[in-house]
Amino acid sequence: MNEKNIFFWKHKRRYNSYSEYFKKEFGTRVQKVTVDAGFTCPNRDGTLSYGGCSYCNNNAFNPSYCNPKKSINQQIEEGIIFHQKRYRRAKKYLAYFQPYSNTYAPVDKLKNIYNEAIANPNIFGIVIGTRPDCIDDEKLEFFKELSEKTYLVIEYGIESCYNKTLQKINRCHTFEQTAKAIIKTSEKGIKTCGHLILGLPGETRQEILAQAPIISKLPLTTVKLHQLQIFRNTSMAEDYKQNRNIYSDFSLDEYLDLVIEFVERLNPSIVVERISGEAPPRFLVSPPWGLIRTDEILRMFEQKLEERNTWQGRLFGV
Repeated sequence: MNEKNIFFWKHKRRYNSYSEYFKKEFGTRVQKVTVDAGFTCPNRDGTLSYGGCSYCNNNAFNPSYCNPKKSINQQIEEGIIFHQKRYRRAKKYLAYFQPYSNTYAPVDKLKNIYNEAIANPNIFGIVIGTRPDCIDDEKLEFFKELSEKTYLVIEYGIESCYNKTLQKINRCHTFEQTAKAIIKTSEKGIKTCGHLILGLPGETRQEILAQAPIISKLPLTTVKLHQLQIFRNTSMAEDYKQNRNIYSDFSLDEYLDLVIEFVERLNPSIVVERISGEAPPRFLVSPPWGLIRTDEILRMFEQKLEERNTWQGRLFGV
């Protein structure tokens, strides 16, 4: 059996899809319910820097029901009602702690927050978005214990494998810190997700594609790929006006070509959770096609894979 047939024998699609992964895990469609637990970030509160990541505007992806003034349970209940209108086939829900760095607090506070989430009978697991410098051995031990009770993923913002880029966008940590955190998390038996932004300022196409084999070496369960979205009221929006020449400004076709070439180089065992992001029009400066729904972009991506007769991992290790 050749490499192509082996991949298709394992997967129904030409890439290791998130929906297929969850059907194997839970036997049905699973929907994330975003929760805002009121965290901040060390590059926002002055510990490392101020202002946060240069591209960050959390209001651009926070649903209307998300408000840290509400209890965790109230946000979950309102979030389920919110999503039932759009995702009627979803039968199970994950609490997704997305805004800011959701491990940036003492362990006792984390225990209260996450134990409240899994106490909700509709919640079958949690996803925790954070930074690599907001995790330590004590927290990982708690999350290891929690992962033995419920489905648990820690999602790390990789964003870029290049320290020059991380410095420019004010991440205030290195890629080496990210890799170390992902490895230590995986060693505890905890599922890991890596978030990567394609098209960050100053990165060439070759540099973007060269990141695929780099992250393929990490023990990632899933990966999120997003186009660079430039939001209003961010320092990146100002930089974009003044230094537009260092931004890729991919068209949708160019971006899809890039993602296909990236996925071809990606370890086929890593689940591809997303290939794009979307935000309300009032927040978006660039790209204009960022207003197209993610499910439509995914459909176009799958069609292009079919047309090119290619698949995830085709060039992995080559």
